[in-house]
Amino acid sequence: MQQLTWLLVGVAMAGGAVAAQERKPPSDSEQLSLPGCAKGRTFIVTEGPEHEPRQVAVAPGRRFRLEGPKDVLNDIKRREGQLIEVTGLVRKSDVAGPGGISAAGGRVQIGAGPPRAGTSPTGDPARESGYNQAIMDVSAWRLLDGTCKER
Repeated sequence: MQQLTWLLVGVAMAGGAVAAQERKPPSDSEQLSLPGCAKGRTFIVTEGPEHEPRQVAVAPGRRFRLEGPKDVLNDIKRREGQLIEVTGLVRKSDVAGPGGISAAGGRVQIGAGPPRAGTSPTGDPARESGYNQAIMDVSAWRLLDGTCKER
Protein backbone atom coordinates (compact mmCIF):
# COMPACT_ATOMS: atom_id res chain seq x y z
CA MET A 1 0.00 0.00 0.00
CA GLN A 2 2.85 2.36 0.85
CA GLN A 3 4.50 1.66 -2.53
CA LEU A 4 1.28 2.57 -4.32
CA THR A 5 1.15 5.88 -2.43
CA TRP A 6 4.74 6.74 -3.42
CA LEU A 7 4.02 5.79 -7.02
CA LEU A 8 1.00 8.13 -7.15
CA VAL A 9 3.01 10.96 -5.59
CA GLY A 10 5.76 10.45 -8.20
CA VAL A 11 3.28 10.49 -11.09
CA ALA A 12 1.64 13.65 -9.75
CA MET A 13 5.00 15.42 -9.44
CA ALA A 14 6.04 14.42 -12.96
CA GLY A 15 2.74 15.70 -14.36
CA GLY A 16 3.21 18.99 -12.53
CA ALA A 17 6.68 19.44 -14.03
CA VAL A 18 5.36 18.91 -17.56
CA ALA A 19 2.51 21.35 -16.99
CA ALA A 20 4.95 23.96 -15.67
CA GLN A 21 7.03 23.72 -18.86
CA GLU A 22 4.00 24.31 -21.10
CA ARG A 23 2.94 27.71 -19.80
CA LYS A 24 0.41 29.68 -21.76
CA PRO A 25 1.69 32.99 -23.09
CA PRO A 26 0.31 36.20 -21.58
CA SER A 27 -2.90 37.48 -23.15
CA ASP A 28 -1.12 40.37 -24.90
CA SER A 29 1.56 38.11 -26.47
CA GLU A 30 1.80 35.09 -28.73
CA GLN A 31 4.43 32.42 -29.29
CA LEU A 32 5.91 32.42 -32.79
CA SER A 33 8.40 30.29 -34.67
CA LEU A 34 9.97 32.31 -37.48
CA PRO A 35 12.63 31.41 -40.06
CA GLY A 36 15.33 33.96 -40.72
CA CYS A 37 18.84 35.20 -40.16
CA ALA A 38 20.45 36.77 -37.12
CA LYS A 39 23.07 39.49 -37.07
CA GLY A 40 24.07 40.23 -33.50
CA ARG A 41 20.81 40.60 -31.61
CA THR A 42 18.82 41.61 -34.69
CA PHE A 43 16.75 38.87 -36.34
CA ILE A 44 15.49 39.35 -39.91
CA VAL A 45 12.57 37.17 -41.03
CA THR A 46 13.11 35.42 -44.37
CA GLU A 47 11.29 32.84 -46.42
CA GLY A 48 11.97 29.44 -44.92
CA PRO A 49 12.73 26.31 -46.93
CA GLU A 50 9.78 25.14 -49.01
CA HIS A 51 9.38 21.92 -47.03
CA GLU A 52 9.02 23.86 -43.75
CA PRO A 53 5.49 24.92 -42.76
CA ARG A 54 4.87 28.62 -42.06
CA GLN A 55 3.14 29.37 -38.79
CA VAL A 56 2.26 33.03 -39.11
CA ALA A 57 2.10 35.54 -41.91
CA VAL A 58 4.99 37.75 -40.80
CA ALA A 59 6.39 39.43 -43.88
CA PRO A 60 9.95 38.61 -44.93
CA GLY A 61 12.25 41.49 -44.10
CA ARG A 62 10.57 42.19 -40.76
CA ARG A 63 13.11 42.78 -38.00
CA PHE A 64 13.02 41.74 -34.36
CA ARG A 65 15.40 42.51 -31.51
CA LEU A 66 16.21 39.28 -29.70
CA GLU A 67 16.03 39.11 -25.90
CA GLY A 68 16.25 36.04 -23.67
CA PRO A 69 18.66 33.75 -21.82
CA LYS A 70 22.29 34.61 -22.48
CA ASP A 71 23.26 31.05 -23.49
CA VAL A 72 20.50 30.93 -26.14
CA LEU A 73 21.50 34.35 -27.52
CA ASN A 74 25.16 33.31 -27.65
CA ASP A 75 24.23 30.11 -29.55
CA ILE A 76 22.25 32.19 -32.06
CA LYS A 77 25.12 34.65 -32.43
CA ARG A 78 27.47 31.78 -33.34
CA ARG A 79 25.08 30.86 -36.19
CA GLU A 80 25.31 34.20 -38.03
CA GLY A 81 25.15 33.59 -41.76
CA GLN A 82 23.11 30.41 -41.37
CA LEU A 83 19.35 30.08 -41.75
CA ILE A 84 17.71 29.41 -38.38
CA GLU A 85 14.25 29.30 -36.85
CA VAL A 86 13.71 31.11 -33.55
CA THR A 87 10.81 30.49 -31.20
CA GLY A 88 9.71 33.05 -28.67
CA LEU A 89 7.12 35.48 -27.38
CA VAL A 90 6.15 38.62 -29.29
CA ARG A 91 3.50 41.16 -28.38
CA LYS A 92 0.40 40.80 -30.53
CA SER A 93 0.40 44.54 -31.24
CA ASP A 94 3.92 44.24 -32.72
CA VAL A 95 2.84 41.48 -35.13
CA ALA A 96 -0.53 42.98 -36.10
CA GLY A 97 -0.81 44.81 -39.38
CA PRO A 98 -0.76 48.56 -39.61
CA GLY A 99 -3.45 50.34 -37.67
CA GLY A 100 -5.55 53.15 -38.95
CA ILE A 101 -8.98 53.80 -40.31
CA SER A 102 -10.55 51.90 -43.20
CA ALA A 103 -12.11 53.93 -45.98
CA ALA A 104 -13.73 53.16 -49.33
CA GLY A 105 -15.15 49.86 -48.16
CA GLY A 106 -11.89 48.70 -46.60
CA ARG A 107 -9.87 49.12 -49.81
CA VAL A 108 -8.01 52.14 -48.43
CA GLN A 109 -6.26 52.19 -45.07
CA ILE A 110 -5.45 55.61 -43.59
CA GLY A 111 -2.72 55.40 -40.98
CA ALA A 112 0.86 54.40 -40.38
CA GLY A 113 2.61 51.92 -42.63
CA PRO A 114 4.62 48.87 -41.61
CA PRO A 115 8.04 49.40 -40.01
CA ARG A 116 10.83 50.03 -42.47
CA ALA A 117 14.53 49.40 -42.43
CA GLY A 118 16.63 52.11 -40.85
CA THR A 119 18.65 54.69 -42.74
CA SER A 120 21.71 54.78 -40.51
CA PRO A 121 25.06 54.63 -42.37
CA THR A 122 26.06 51.51 -40.44
CA GLY A 123 22.88 49.73 -41.50
CA ASP A 124 22.12 48.72 -37.91
CA PRO A 125 18.48 49.60 -37.14
CA ALA A 126 19.06 49.04 -33.41
CA ARG A 127 21.27 52.14 -33.39
CA GLU A 128 18.76 54.36 -35.15
CA SER A 129 16.59 56.43 -32.84
CA GLY A 130 13.60 56.72 -35.18
CA TYR A 131 13.18 53.02 -35.80
CA ASN A 132 10.93 51.11 -33.42
CA GLN A 133 11.95 47.45 -33.51
CA ALA A 134 9.66 44.72 -32.17
CA ILE A 135 11.17 42.58 -29.42
CA MET A 136 11.09 38.78 -29.35
CA ASP A 137 11.76 36.99 -26.07
CA VAL A 138 13.54 33.92 -27.47
CA SER A 139 13.11 30.57 -25.74
CA ALA A 140 14.56 28.21 -28.39
CA TRP A 141 16.08 28.02 -31.86
CA ARG A 142 16.93 25.38 -34.45
CA LEU A 143 19.10 25.22 -37.54
CA LEU A 144 17.40 25.10 -40.97
CA ASP A 145 18.79 24.10 -44.36
CA GLY A 146 20.21 27.11 -46.15
CA THR A 147 22.35 30.18 -45.78
CA CYS A 148 21.55 33.84 -45.38
CA LYS A 149 21.94 36.38 -48.17
CA GLU A 150 23.83 39.57 -47.39
CA ARG A 151 21.58 42.62 -47.25
